[in-house]
Amino acid sequence: MARKHYNDPTANHAIKNVERALRGAQNRRAGGQFEGLIEASLSWYEERGLACIEKTPEAMKPLTRPNRLRQFLACYTKKCQPDFKGTLKGGRSFVGEAKTTDADKIDQKVVTEKQTERMKKHHALGAACFVLVSFGFQDFYRIPWEVWRDMAEIYGRKHLKQPELEQYRVEYINGVLKLLEGVELKYNTEKGEKNGIGKSSDLK
Repeated sequence: MARKHYNDPTANHAIKNVERALRGAQNRRAGGQFEGLIEASLSWYEERGLACIEKTPEAMKPLTRPNRLRQFLACYTKKCQPDFKGTLKGGRSFVGEAKTTDADKIDQKVVTEKQTERMKKHHALGAACFVLVSFGFQDFYRIPWEVWRDMAEIYGRKHLKQPELEQYRVEYINGVLKLLEGVELKYNTEKGEKNGIGKSSDLK
């Protein structure tokens, strides 16, 4: 049913606020589901001794003093840290920011300025940095930070279309996102060879 048009600007404003709140709630649920899937998949790698990567706790700001039960009122502060940080076998750091969308494209601006600043610093120090993207919770991609950062130069715009991301697709096998498949672990300067986590067929 089409939404009726209201001439009352106050009513229109209220409706838009409700719709915005509903979209925000849906996005948060989708984001939470995606992060949960990532956490479960990273545990799969940890069990095999290939990585130790954890979800970054969300920062909170206390609003009241703790009571006798050490309970207090708090609110989440604006997020600035990447979602996942840890270490790969061999010692290399891994940093990942998770984003979800129901559209057929993902905008660069979904990674905030503060998150971008942190990702740039980790990347400059040699960490394996990626933006992990879910399209409709059905298709998953691991986009290298340098591609995300330079998308305007590479693609001529500040968004990525899903069909362009096939080379970054992450396989979902037996309930596990193979997020770390092929990630470079270290570089052998003597032989000039890069070593990384094996293919999905090798990670049973």
